[in-house]
Amino acid sequence: MTVHTYLPEDAMIERAIEALFQALGPIEAAHFLALPQRPILDSVEWHRRWQDSLDADEFFAKAFVSPAEQP
Repeated sequence: MTVHTYLPEDAMIERAIEALFQALGPIEAAHFLALPQRPILDSVEWHRRWQDSLDADEFFAKAFVSPAEQP
């Protein structure tokens, strides 16, 4: 079994930013880092929104299809 040690957080951030700048270049990396963060939806709120947009008949038809009817 190998032992894995985690990088300290500041070293991990530094390496991640270096990789980002190498992959995207300075302009796009800076643009990415400046993007506004979207608020994280509470899982209950997300589920309620999903249910509001759900067609129950279509959902149940797909969820409970018999093996003979599967494509």
